Formats: sequence, C-alpha cells, structure tokens
Amino acid sequence: MTLAIFGFILLMVGLNAARFSERLAGLRGGLIFLGTALLLLGVAVSTVVQIGVGQVGVQTLFGQVQPRVLGPGLSIVNPLVDITRFDTRTQNYTMSATHNEGQQTGDDAIRVLSADGLEVVIDLTVLYHVVPSQTPRILSTIGEDYQDKIVRSISRTRIRDNAVYYDAVALYSTRREEFQTRILAAIEKDFNTSGLKLDQLLIRNIQLPQSVKASIESKISAEQDAQKMQFVLQKEKQEAERKRVEAQGIADYQRIVNTELSDRLLQYESIKANQAIATSPNAKVIIMGGGRGNGPQLLLGDK
Repeated sequence: MTLAIFGFILLMVGLNAARFSERLAGLRGGLIFLGTALLLLGVAVSTVVQIGVGQVGVQTLFGQVQPRVLGPGLSIVNPLVDITRFDTRTQNYTMSATHNEGQQTGDDAIRVLSADGLEVVIDLTVLYHVVPSQTPRILSTIGEDYQDKIVRSISRTRIRDNAVYYDAVALYSTRREEFQTRILAAIEKDFNTSGLKLDQLLIRNIQLPQSVKASIESKISAEQDAQKMQFVLQKEKQEAERKRVEAQGIADYQRIVNTELSDRLLQYESIKANQAIATSPNAKVIIMGGGRGNGPQLLLGDK
C-alpha cells in the first residue's frame, strides 16, 4: 500500500508540475508516467495477500471485521483492508512452578485449596487450537491476546472451582484421573463458546504440603516393611513345612525297615554275601557264627 501512496503523490506532482516550477514542468510527462506505474503496481500488490501454512487471515476494513476468512495461499482482497493472521495449529500454554518453563516468567503454577483446606500446587499444560471459521468472532469480541484472556484465565478458574471437591491426598493419588477428566469437560465447554478447541489437558505435577508429603512417605515405608515381613514369615513357614516332610520321610523309612526286616532274613542275606566272598579267587578265611548263642562257628576257605 505504501508503494501505491508514493505513486499517487508522484502523479499529483506531475499533473501540477507547471504550478511549482518550469523545471518540474519539463519533467511533467515522466512524473505522470512514473506515478501512474507505481500507483498501479502498488494497488496490484496490495490486492494480493499470502497466508502461510497453518494460518488464516481475518480482514478488517475501516474498523469493521469482515466475515470472509482467508485460507493458506494467495488471495485477492480489497487493497484498503488490514489482515490479521491467526495460527490454527495446535498450541500449548504451560503454567508451572519451575522458572522459565511456562509462558510466564517465574513461578506460574496454580495454587488451589482442597476440600480439607490444604493448599495444593498444580502444574498444568493446555493443548488447544483456534477454530478457523471462528476467527472473525475472536478478533471482534476477544482480540489477538486470546491466550491471556481465555486460555489462561479460564483454565486457572476452572481448576480452582473443581479442586474444592477433592481432598489433597485424593488429588495426588486415587482420584487424580477423575479430577483431570472433570476439569477437561469444564474447560472444553468454555473454550467452545469462545471459538477455541481444547485438544488435551495435562496435569504435569501435583505438589502437596510438606507435612502431608512426609506423612504419605511414612505410610508407604510402613506398608513396604509390612510386606517384607510377610514375605519373611511365608518363607519361614515353607522351610518349616520342608523340614516336617523330611522328618516324616525319615520316620516312615525307619518304620518300614523295622517292620519288614527280620533276623532270619538278615542271617540269610549274610550267608549269601559270605558265600560270594568265599568263592572268589582271592585267598581268604571267613569265620561265621560265634559265641553268645549265635550258633556254631564255620570256617570257610578256598582250599
């Protein structure tokens, strides 16, 4: 548009050159030609607008937002309009207690009061995108700073509104997923009415008061000790059962030996063993039997 204005000025100077000086009057034709060319070129350039990938353009003419949305690529527009570009790709807005991790410098975490009156610190990331067809309404009713006015303010408000229904420990552990689902539904509804689409809500961290955190850690440690002791007792019971089975086996063996073996059987087996020794080629002398009522003594040899 600047080029067209400069060309228009040159054209006006050329048309009125005779009024300024004789020297300009001699350049009148050249000024008119150059001014006309720049004016036409400027107008032509101003009517073509390029919108980048993942963007849409919203036109404003004399303060009035136009309903036509310009998509990516080249578009022909009124050279007098102003173009405001909106990013329609997925964006994220992070609120964190860690410095320089989110959009705001410093500690930007959300501090809420739980149902039991404790302060809980929540780190949150909001993933969302602008609905292309709603960008004229966003520009006219909210403006280009929709991140601060909508994304930030609504997310923080809805989290505080819903955290009061949960105890601090429940938020940290058992009902964390339920809490995330609940605030996602609430924020999504508000975003839809503002021309935004909520893609995902990520609770990155929940920090409990130090006293509550110490109590939880102590409880977990006690539960781990109890599980360890239960394992030891179970192992001792298994060892006692093993020893009982072993002792029963020994007792059964002794009972079988005492009931099944007799003196005659033992004597017979002894004679068989001695006979096998006596018939071996080695020289030997075997004395069987003895005193004290064990029968007569027998002398066996190889000769």
